[in-house]
Amino acid sequence: MFTIAEIEVHQSIAETKFSCDLNACKGACCTFPGGRGAPLQDDEVQEIQEAFPFIKEYLPERHRSVIDQFGLVDGESGYYATQCIDGKACVFVYYDNDIAKCSFERAYYEKKISWQKPLSCHLFPIRIGRTENNGKEIHFEYFSECAPALDKGKNENIALNHFVSTPLERAFGKEWTEELNKRIETVQ
Repeated sequence: MFTIAEIEVHQSIAETKFSCDLNACKGACCTFPGGRGAPLQDDEVQEIQEAFPFIKEYLPERHRSVIDQFGLVDGESGYYATQCIDGKACVFVYYDNDIAKCSFERAYYEKKISWQKPLSCHLFPIRIGRTENNGKEIHFEYFSECAPALDKGKNENIALNHFVSTPLERAFGKEWTEELNKRIETVQ
């Protein structure tokens, strides 16, 4: 483990090769069972509210019905998450054949909205946590459903920090991300 600007970086980030393989995993990260959806920062609730009119058309009827009944998000300030369907799929998922995909990201790439998706989704499989001293730490979180992404990352030699470089910059800034990349390159 090492620290950059008071953020602890677990060694797992430096050691992991990773590249999503949607054809193999079918978008499992958007449909994990567990009861709560993707963690949200408080300011992301407003982003979701503003984006909803543009993404609504992509969502299956059942997802729109759950939103009508329970709202766009679950929780309260400091503990928001996306709503889920039966404790599994994020309510903002749509299906492209049998692959779960993000409606926010679709609208973003279609230039209907300027916000790509929740940061926790964008950073996945990196998670932001709290240290014992209430500081920030980041780590790679293993999910068996992501085994194909680990294989693809190894086969194509794609380091996790490079795979998620854009969301790392979004979360911590360009200089911080460049320092992370330098530090990882020196330990490999």
